[in-house]
Amino acid sequence: MNRLRVTPGPVLALTAVWLATRALMSWLLTHDSSPLLGGGSVPREVWRLYFHWYGVLSHGAFPAHDSTWQYPPGAGAVLLAPGLLPWLTYFQAFVVLTLAADALIAAALVRAGTRPGRSLFGATVWTCGLPLLLHVPLARYDVQVTALAVISLLTLGRSPRAGGVFSALGALVKVWPGLVLLGTPRGPVTRRAWGWSVAAGCAFLALLALSFDNPLAFLREQGGRGVQIESLGGTALNLARHAGWSGRARYQYGAIELVGPHVPAVATTSLALTAAALGLLLLWRVRARHWSPATPYDAALAAVLLFTVTSRVISPQYMIWLIGLAAVCLTSRHTSQRPVAVLILAASALTSVAFPMFYREVVAGSWTGCLLMLARNGLLAAAAVLSFVRLWRSARPPSGKPAPSTQPRPDSDRLPDRALSIS
Repeated sequence: MNRLRVTPGPVLALTAVWLATRALMSWLLTHDSSPLLGGGSVPREVWRLYFHWYGVLSHGAFPAHDSTWQYPPGAGAVLLAPGLLPWLTYFQAFVVLTLAADALIAAALVRAGTRPGRSLFGATVWTCGLPLLLHVPLARYDVQVTALAVISLLTLGRSPRAGGVFSALGALVKVWPGLVLLGTPRGPVTRRAWGWSVAAGCAFLALLALSFDNPLAFLREQGGRGVQIESLGGTALNLARHAGWSGRARYQYGAIELVGPHVPAVATTSLALTAAALGLLLLWRVRARHWSPATPYDAALAAVLLFTVTSRVISPQYMIWLIGLAAVCLTSRHTSQRPVAVLILAASALTSVAFPMFYREVVAGSWTGCLLMLARNGLLAAAAVLSFVRLWRSARPPSGKPAPSTQPRPDSDRLPDRALSIS
């Protein structure tokens, strides 16, 4: 079989850009005393909060009765990992491991993009898109979570079992990677991927439950969360402050949330919209008839976008997930999500303007802060709607061509450079 010849020029250029941008991000992380860079608040998450959890986890227990601990038990493994580099401080080791996960994502995207029928646009989006978030990605563990989701999607075509296992690992760390299997083609691929995901998830959860006390402590605190100031509901409430709403911002559950009249109703509405989004995704799954090699990627991006915009919380680091999934989509020439990726990159740039640059304005609910969040969340909402609409349309059989009854081969990376239809 003929293999695609890849010139080293683009790969070397991407490598150079990755090294330059990550050096700049690292410099910003260690020189962020300026108010425009957060005044030291960005790395504080690691050396104060994560390091505190590391101490608790090191004694064989998950943080119980800690309102800031809202993560599945797999997160404990990520937070303990810096201990593998004892010659570094916890902060230094965390950043080194985050950069390693970042490099792994970039390498996986380059490898996928150099295969026949693929594109290096995905690796370009990740390499150039992540720095739009300034130094925030290096001080959050979302890069590690995104690495599990990206690897799950990229290995799914060649090994549904491996794709399922990586999805389960990601879901145990931060839930959302469980959505990346939504777009697997019907038949053996879905059975193997979903079956191995459930089996691996149960096995790893049992292992963590045997190794640590209080593995499900996060459920209590997660259920008590309110409306974070950067969510769509938070933006609406912040705007309502200018119309006389008497609520205010307060730090609780590890985030700045809004408290006051009607907040519970807004939170309930967000949960209802999330349930509606799940219903739409299930309806797509039932009615989809046309799968291309990019369909699993596109479905993963659409699902995570819908769950993000309807969430009570949209933290800046959530954009890392979306950049990673958009990058996976753009490794395929069949993707329907190119304009969605542009909106995500624009929203990422605005996210950095809002946090850390003008976060005080956002918290204060000034017109500057409100308009920033309105623009950012408007882009995310538009991206979510556009992503789902394009996914829906791409899953319909081409006009005049009935869908055949054959299933696609499970190895989507080896599919010919054309779309496949499924009944």
